[in-house]
Amino acid sequence: MLQKFLKYIRYEKNYSSHTVLSYKNDLSHFESYLQAEVGSVDYATVDTDIIRNYVVVLMEQGVSARSVGRKLSALRTLFRFLIKEKVVATSPAEMVAKPKDGKTLPGFVREVEMDALLDEGVEESTTFEGVRDKLIISILYQTGMRRDELITLRDKDVDFFANTLKVTGKRNKQRVIPFGSELREEIERYLKYREKEVGTATERLFVKKDGEPLYPVLVYRIVKRELSKVSTRQKLSPHVLRHTFASVMLNNGADLDSVKELLGHASLNSTQVYTHVTFEELKHNYNQAHPRALKKGGLYGD
Repeated sequence: MLQKFLKYIRYEKNYSSHTVLSYKNDLSHFESYLQAEVGSVDYATVDTDIIRNYVVVLMEQGVSARSVGRKLSALRTLFRFLIKEKVVATSPAEMVAKPKDGKTLPGFVREVEMDALLDEGVEESTTFEGVRDKLIISILYQTGMRRDELITLRDKDVDFFANTLKVTGKRNKQRVIPFGSELREEIERYLKYREKEVGTATERLFVKKDGEPLYPVLVYRIVKRELSKVSTRQKLSPHVLRHTFASVMLNNGADLDSVKELLGHASLNSTQVYTHVTFEELKHNYNQAHPRALKKGGLYGD
């Protein structure tokens, strides 16, 4: 298929021989990555996660943002050709943004790995710390909030009637994040365990066994320990879960502006112009796009 594509751009699209050689080298490199990571070269099975992971690997290897952008351009051109040839229906490369010069991409955990951690073969913990630690992973993954935002969450920030969390971000800017019924059940379960362990005299949502608030290093250790069960990445942190949230939302159809709002981030992609969306649109996009919001009970936790 690669040879057919190269002939197409050389003789039908009239690309220069230099450009064709550059495309050949870049796409051959991607095929080597597929062979090593997936075990086969089948473009019909390549998804956005694979391409995003490829970009992350390139950045971690020290490949310049300009070179990574060139490789992405080659992949986009290839997938447009594959759509024309009816090999694939859509291009998984179109949703992957080019990295900015001088910036490295944060890593992320694939959706199937998160499902393995949160669902498959996981025995439900019956200890306070076990229930708490699983909720920490779930809430970071399902909301995309920052570590400091999680630490400062208070009981009164949880609205079980509306299924929302009020989060205080950078510069004390507040935003409201919707959540699904599965996360609601996890929060309610945790609160029962917390009451048995430390009583009700606590303001912060997440606490230690002695009732004191969590601290940043402890949250980092919890996340790193849990994610290492399903991922071999070197960098496993709360920020990785934040980026994972953004990735699964975009992969499952959320628009970029909604993801920006949910993250409380001014610019998820510097090439995109910020567009205001209403909270109801945010809530709809969240429940439609995030896979765990729909696990139980349908939209909006009904």
